[in-house]
Amino acid sequence: MATEYGQGYGLKGGSGFRGEGVEERRHRLPAALRAPIEARSWREFGYLMLSLPVSVMTFTYAVTMVALGAGLLITFLGIPVLAAALAGCRGLGSLERARARGLLGLDVAAPEPLRVRRQGAMAWMGAMLKSGASWRHLLYAVLHFPWAVFAFVVAVNFWAYGWALLTYPLWFWLFPVYGGQGGLQLYGDETHRVYLDNPFEVTVTASVGLLLTLATPWIVRALTTVDRLMVHGLLGPSRLATRVVELESDRGVVIDTAAADLRRIERDLHDGAQARLVALAMDLGLAKEKLAEDPEAAARMVGEAHGEVKTALQELRDLARGIHPAVLTDRGLDAALSAVSSRCTVPVQVEVDLPGRPAPAIEGIAYFTVSELLQNVSKHSRATRAYVDVWRVENRLMLQVVDNGVGGADGSAGSGLAGLAERLDAVDGILVIDSPVAGPTRITAELPWRE
Repeated sequence: MATEYGQGYGLKGGSGFRGEGVEERRHRLPAALRAPIEARSWREFGYLMLSLPVSVMTFTYAVTMVALGAGLLITFLGIPVLAAALAGCRGLGSLERARARGLLGLDVAAPEPLRVRRQGAMAWMGAMLKSGASWRHLLYAVLHFPWAVFAFVVAVNFWAYGWALLTYPLWFWLFPVYGGQGGLQLYGDETHRVYLDNPFEVTVTASVGLLLTLATPWIVRALTTVDRLMVHGLLGPSRLATRVVELESDRGVVIDTAAADLRRIERDLHDGAQARLVALAMDLGLAKEKLAEDPEAAARMVGEAHGEVKTALQELRDLARGIHPAVLTDRGLDAALSAVSSRCTVPVQVEVDLPGRPAPAIEGIAYFTVSELLQNVSKHSRATRAYVDVWRVENRLMLQVVDNGVGGADGSAGSGLAGLAERLDAVDGILVIDSPVAGPTRITAELPWRE
């Protein structure tokens, strides 16, 4: 299997690394001083301000509809009312996901759709009432209201007091001019009052306001973290549904890979061994016709056919090795990887430290993963040495291929490494690529250990 590194090793146009001219944005102010004026802080503050009216609406709708539906359960009308309540909560949940996406930058996928097995209103109501996602939306509508009230009060007070105190030197003159007092009243009773009116007190007040202003964005960020968790946990797909989607996707990858392998084997047989065997049959037929009239020519043709037989047998052996090498079945990964590394164009040091043998399927995937990576080293790396390490960590099989080539390996979509990553993902595996420009390249694969 030929695997490419996107644009190849070391090419500046490759999408797997940063090209020249891309400069990282640098801020003159540190994050603590920059936070009060950042757009993110204002978006998060706006999210908390909107949370109160939105949560009032969703809470009122959810409690009213559920209470009405529960009260009507003694009649048939309670079921459609409850189903409508859950459907409305799902619709409001879509609004909340959109709000979180726009203001918090939180992209939460829609929950799993309803599984309506039959046509009709009864089937839809039954599916709605059985849907766990619908009840999670209802739970969000109920739980988010008290949290939204708390977050709104905290955010508004910190934000208002912080900016008010910080700008106090600009507006404290309003008190003696229009209020008839020296400044902002800090304390007062029947006999004594304390005003913030002298320069020292005004400066201290502004300093306290500065501290509150600097701390407010981080407090708001902490408050929105709770909102992020609630939106992600209650309004998104469940772990089980996400896992089902992943398995369905992995199954599709496995089917496509198997179909591609079958087409490759068919093509190799048709273009290689099969064509040679057809030519061999024709040569033997001609030799048979010439055997009586020209024995020497017939013997020469038989000799040529014998050479074709050897070539066809070698092609069949190579094809069988590409499907599943016999040495892997008989002797395991250590011997099989030593054999494949001997065919690499650069010297390869192989070290296999395994307490036993994994399942044949995992062992085969590990073999072909290393084989493809070594083909990449031969074709693209311009390396002078490579290393292959295989070991086990708890219930995971670890593979690592390192070379001292020019680097720049690209794992973006469309490259051979992306296809290899998809194959590993189909069995809950992981492919990690570390290949800076100028090298070295270190590619680590992780597979589940199954016996």
